[in-house]
Amino acid sequence: MNKSVILGAATVACLSAGAAAAGTLDDVKARGKLNCGVASGLVGFATPDANGEWGGFDVAVCRAVAAAVLGDPKAVEFVPTTGKTRFTALASGEIDMLARNTTWTFSRDVDLKFTFVGVNYYDGQGFMVPKELGVSSAKELDGATVCIQTGTTTELNLADFFRTNGISYEPVPIETNAEAQQQYLAGACDVYTTDASGLAATRAAFEAPNDHTVLPEIISKEPLGPLVRHGDNEWGDVVRWTLNALITAEELGVTSANVAEMAAGTENPEVNRLLGSEGSLGEMLGLDAEWAKRAVMAGGNYGEVFEKNIGENTPIGLARGLNAQYTDGGLIYSPPFR
Repeated sequence: MNKSVILGAATVACLSAGAAAAGTLDDVKARGKLNCGVASGLVGFATPDANGEWGGFDVAVCRAVAAAVLGDPKAVEFVPTTGKTRFTALASGEIDMLARNTTWTFSRDVDLKFTFVGVNYYDGQGFMVPKELGVSSAKELDGATVCIQTGTTTELNLADFFRTNGISYEPVPIETNAEAQQQYLAGACDVYTTDASGLAATRAAFEAPNDHTVLPEIISKEPLGPLVRHGDNEWGDVVRWTLNALITAEELGVTSANVAEMAAGTENPEVNRLLGSEGSLGEMLGLDAEWAKRAVMAGGNYGEVFEKNIGENTPIGLARGLNAQYTDGGLIYSPPFR
């Protein structure tokens, strides 16, 4: 690692420690608005509509946190970030949290001083090619030009995969998914590689999605989730347990349609603790008793958020797979509310 990279990491770490010391929960409450870093435009995950209203799978996490803390899922300032800018935006305090299909890795946690509060999508890196290329496996891509976003885990994964398989490639560096889409469709690269969910989202936005194939190989583990700064534990707890509330709500059958009724009290003690009719979990977080109820009302439980934004009945068309509840053979699992 060269000196500039070391200094860059140190700068991000110092910024992170300084911004965290202020206490983000108090800042957000005083400001009356959550500043949430998101992707610069990824269909199904984070993108504004024609009216400038942001929506998507990652956006829903921001809105749930705003609902829990501020009582209003719309009290969010969405800050578009790229692979390069996202960590500086979080470390400097420009944003309060990052919910931008970001992979939890050792170096981002330990060296850049960020706390990943959980995983909202278990993913892996894949490859997309035009069907007319006649390729059926990533191992047939020797000599290909590959569009790849800079500042991402996909750069290292790509190099490792081609090296392991004894084949070569020519990288075509890009900064945003929109740029990647443009370059790929213009033929500037033979292949686009990113997280498989991102490939599905990108392909769904094409005029002729069926002209493009996502190859079968998944070459990495990409646990994606929201993150906050190290040292800001109180705020980290709020974001962590808001995500867990959406996950637990699905497990316990709490939905946007029945949450108001169930919040009045049920026969299930964990539902009661979650929704605030028993115990003092909200108070422990520095919030009121109905924080989790509002988080679920904002956009539904985890399953509702998934199906609405990226599920099999959307243009993205993603099956639950690893992102099914643990009770259905997936990896989605929340610690207990007790």
